[in-house]
Amino acid sequence: MLIKILLLVFVTVFSSWVYKTVVPPPPKTVGSPNGPPITSPRIKLHDGRYISYMESGVPKDIAKSKILYMHCFDCSRYYNPFASASPAVVEELGVYVVAIDRPGYGESDPDPKRTVKSFALDIEEIADELNLGPKFYLAGFSLGGQIVWSCLKYIPHRLAGAVLISPAINYWWHNLPLNLANEAYFRRPKQDQWSFRVAHYLPWLTYWWNTQKWFPFFSVVDGTLNYTPSDIEIMTKLFTSMDPVQAQVMLSSPKLQGEFESVHRDMNIGYGKWDFDPIDLKNPFPNNNGSVHLWMGEEDLLVSAPLQQYIAQKLEWIKYHEVKGGGHLFSFAYGKTDPILKSLLT
Repeated sequence: MLIKILLLVFVTVFSSWVYKTVVPPPPKTVGSPNGPPITSPRIKLHDGRYISYMESGVPKDIAKSKILYMHCFDCSRYYNPFASASPAVVEELGVYVVAIDRPGYGESDPDPKRTVKSFALDIEEIADELNLGPKFYLAGFSLGGQIVWSCLKYIPHRLAGAVLISPAINYWWHNLPLNLANEAYFRRPKQDQWSFRVAHYLPWLTYWWNTQKWFPFFSVVDGTLNYTPSDIEIMTKLFTSMDPVQAQVMLSSPKLQGEFESVHRDMNIGYGKWDFDPIDLKNPFPNNNGSVHLWMGEEDLLVSAPLQQYIAQKLEWIKYHEVKGGGHLFSFAYGKTDPILKSLLT
């Protein structure tokens, strides 16, 4: 009898431990009693969720071009490369930019039901709520670039043009040649390879994997990712030029509501199972009434330039641009988004 009681206690304690380590805590929702305060303008979607945003460029009512910008992994609306565009170019082209916090990031409410398709539909609703017009431009950096692919798939009729900047690649997209995909995959640190595998095959373990202490987890989450010297120089200039309070706000903004609904869910979607492959997409502008551009740094250590070249070769309607000597963060250097804006808008 005693053995049965001890066994029951062990199973109960072990199950409780497993639950606590595998199941993430609830997010600290912005505006809730125990959550961070609301400091930015937000719009309300049809399902009651709020999306926060930040405007830059010329005033919306005089803008010639309106761009909706999607930030990267572990970032927020503050991480906007178009903020470093030359004022003269912004004025000349009449550019108005809205950078949003993607769901779960910054001050945007989490979306536990988010999928590759659902957020593309959110983008359409966000554009309507912001009065961006029947057609608008879309831009995405790194993992935010994947959202551009999903919008080209699900809402191409709403786009006036699009630009992908150093867009992240899902190594399991079925049209990627195995040799190139493997080469890019195995160039990443071992800890990243395992993190991608967990997100793709065992997404319910992503929270545990990125919070356990036994093995190294995703390098972007633990802060050990490998940047080029040019990337480090850009980041250093970016943050040292800021007011210390502003820099601290920028650094703390991505995970205000917790890690799971921001970075962990982002990994599960970005590197999970997609219901389409970008190479299967059709030209959204067969009448040349718009264009799609893909910009890459030649020396990017986080995303494979050869894989991007392959995608651009297969999709002949993609205009591919490679920045000599550029790393993953090349677009955040002052003036580097000038040619991106000019190619997209002129």
